[in-house]
Amino acid sequence: MSRVLIGTALGVLVAVATLLAAERAGAEQSATALSNLQVSRATLENGLRVVMNQDATVPTVAVSVYYDVGSRNEVKGRSGFAHLFEHMMFQGSANVGKGEHFSLIINRGGSANGTTSNDRTNYFETLPSNELGLGLWLEADRMRSLAVTQDNFENQRMTVMEERRQRIDNQPYVPSMLRINELAYGDYWPYAHSTIGDMQDLVDAPLEAVQEFFNTYYAPNNAVISIAGDFDPQEAMRLVTEYFGDIPARQTPTFGAPPPAEQAAEQTETMYDANATLPAFHLAYHIPTSRTPDHYALEMLALVLGDGESSRLYQRLVKREEICQEVAVGTDDRRGPDLFSAWAVMASGHPPRAAQEIIYAELQSIADAGVTERELQKAKNRVSATFVFGLQSNMARSQRLAEFELYWGDANLLKLELDHYLAVTAEDIKRVAGQYFDATNRTVLNVLPGEAPTGEGQ
Repeated sequence: MSRVLIGTALGVLVAVATLLAAERAGAEQSATALSNLQVSRATLENGLRVVMNQDATVPTVAVSVYYDVGSRNEVKGRSGFAHLFEHMMFQGSANVGKGEHFSLIINRGGSANGTTSNDRTNYFETLPSNELGLGLWLEADRMRSLAVTQDNFENQRMTVMEERRQRIDNQPYVPSMLRINELAYGDYWPYAHSTIGDMQDLVDAPLEAVQEFFNTYYAPNNAVISIAGDFDPQEAMRLVTEYFGDIPARQTPTFGAPPPAEQAAEQTETMYDANATLPAFHLAYHIPTSRTPDHYALEMLALVLGDGESSRLYQRLVKREEICQEVAVGTDDRRGPDLFSAWAVMASGHPPRAAQEIIYAELQSIADAGVTERELQKAKNRVSATFVFGLQSNMARSQRLAEFELYWGDANLLKLELDHYLAVTAEDIKRVAGQYFDATNRTVLNVLPGEAPTGEGQ
């Protein structure tokens, strides 16, 4: 090799080494920034947990209320109740009229909403700093005295049914996203059924069952309230105590379900989607719960495989071989038994099997040879950036802190979370790639466009 080429090569190596060192330093700074997050916690006599994060950078305050109830808590024949209450909670209470929760917040320059998942239901608002009292009062009023009336139930039952038609039944590929969970989780009801629920369950539900659901789960001892932003902590605690302190605790059942049966053979199914124009597929593998060592390594593996245009699968399936239009890989991040999932939409003229074989081969390649130092560092950089930038807003901090308090028992654990990802090694990723991706642990759902042939079901 000539002296010029040797010099150029050395220059490139030095530049790459410098870049990697800078990226590692950035990741360490990100971990330090999280460790400096100021968090205080308290619990009222009625069991309501309170988390506060004071930050006067922006003159707003975010309030998040997380209830420890999601679709996993529903019983068979009563699916969809958790999501129903995401709507019901805006239908008025003892001192607030129907729809006034939104209008009172918006008229003061704020915003509000709520969401439901398998694992929790949350409600949240962002307000100017001087309106913290309003947000707390509104949340307390509906926790204490939500109007669970026949009229409100009928109205919101129809709203949910229309939402299902518009957002699920009439959207391409979305029904398959529910079906893959049914297949992969099988008899494990908490995660096999969808959050939006079976519409017939809502049609059949009596008002008394809906009222019982609220009285069971919407209790202060089953909730976390998280406040983040520009506020005085002492005044905030005074307001929380004044508004929530006299709401009585209730007897709320502890979640408990036997673990899913171990999968012994690959499961494969084909379903048809009249709204789809191209074939697609889902892959799902059973993996441990979130916040376990192997789960962190599997999350990093997912980033190597599917994060961005430089990822292994995007480069191979979309760029080089051009057999897929899109591909996504990730863990589902449930509180309980989790899934490692892959999803792809094929390019015209290519069957799902062609892409599936490439994904299997890439997983085997990592199990055999591991990932490169550059791939690992890129994944760590992505996680660091996601954590730091993802916690910049008051709302984001209030929600993540509430989630950690509710799921894991201590909001302060959020400050240590990034360290777990940065501690993942290339050997860890290689090990989990060889441990969890046997065909016997795999569920495959192929999605074909059009109507099912006559006489053929899903």
